[in-house]
Formats: sequence, structure tokens, C-alpha cells
Amino acid sequence: MTSQSQGIHQLLQAEKRAKDKLEEAKKRKVRRLRQAKEEAMAETDQYRMQRDEEFRQKQAKIMGSQSNVLEEIEVQTLGKIKELNASYSMSMEGVINELLSIVCDVKPEIHVNYRITA
Repeated sequence: MTSQSQGIHQLLQAEKRAKDKLEEAKKRKVRRLRQAKEEAMAETDQYRMQRDEEFRQKQAKIMGSQSNVLEEIEVQTLGKIKELNASYSMSMEGVINELLSIVCDVKPEIHVNYRITA
């Protein structure tokens, strides 16, 4: 009977050790998962910061070139405005005189389609 009791006692102890080993394995698994998650988060944060920096550099490059383009457009526009004003000043008096002569010098003529009926 003592051998049976001793055998049962050994089985219980073996079961307890197996249960402890399973719990320890679960704890290690949870720790590994947490560590992997933290490493993944750190890696994604690093990647995000790298991409943000690249974006900022590209944005600064584009915005810098845009301001140069805007300045060029502004200079061209001002030049064109000066050119148009000069052309206006030169042509204004001649155009006004021509319009006045057309309006004021009326030459009465009979229209070609007019038929004298009497």
C-alpha cells in the first residue's frame, strides 16, 4: 500500500512539475511577445521618423523651388505690364484721333439698297 501511495505521490509531484513548466513556458511566451511588440513599435517609430524627415526635405525643396518660380512669374508679369502700358501710351492719342475723325466727319450718302419710289 505504501508503494501505491508513494507512486501516487510521485505522479502528483510530476503533474505539479509539468504544470509549473507549462506556466513558466506561457510566461516566457508572453514575455517574448511583449518584447517583440516593443521592438516592432520601436522599429515602426524609427521608420516613421525617417520617412517624416524625407518628407520634410522634399517639401522644403519643392517649396523653395516654388518660391523661385513665383518670383520669376512676378518679374515676368511686371515686365509685361510695363510693356503694355508703354504700348498704350504710344497708341492712345492716335486711336482717339482716329475714332473722333470717324465719328465727327460724317459724309452723307444714300444707301445702295435705297430705291426711289414716286
